[in-house]
Amino acid sequence: MKTLGERIRELREEKDLSVRELARHLEVSAPFLSDVELGRRHPSEEVLARVATNLDTTVEELKKHDSRAPVQELKRIVANDPKMGFALRQVVDEAVSAEDLLEFLRRRSKKP
Repeated sequence: MKTLGERIRELREEKDLSVRELARHLEVSAPFLSDVELGRRHPSEEVLARVATNLDTTVEELKKHDSRAPVQELKRIVANDPKMGFALRQVVDEAVSAEDLLEFLRRRSKKP
C-alpha cells in the first residue's frame, strides 16, 4: 500500500503538476510539500482538504494512505480506560489484521 506522500505524488504527477505548482495552489511552500511526499512531514486537516480538492479526490481517500498511529490519542484513551488497553493488547497479541478489524467495525455499525 502506498503511503500518504506517495499517493499525493502519484495524483500530482497524473495531473502533470510540479511540486512548486501544487504548493502554490495549496498555499504552502514547495519544500513543505516535498517533505510531505517524502513522508517527513504530515499536512494539517486544512491542507489535506486543499490537497484533495486540487487533486480531484477526497480527504477520506487520502486518509486511507495515512499510516500514522494516533499514538497520543491512544495513550490518553488507554490511561482513562484500562479495558481499552486490554482490548488493544489483544488485537496486537492475536495479530488481528487491519482488514479484519475494519470489517468487524463495518458489521457492527450496520446493526440496529
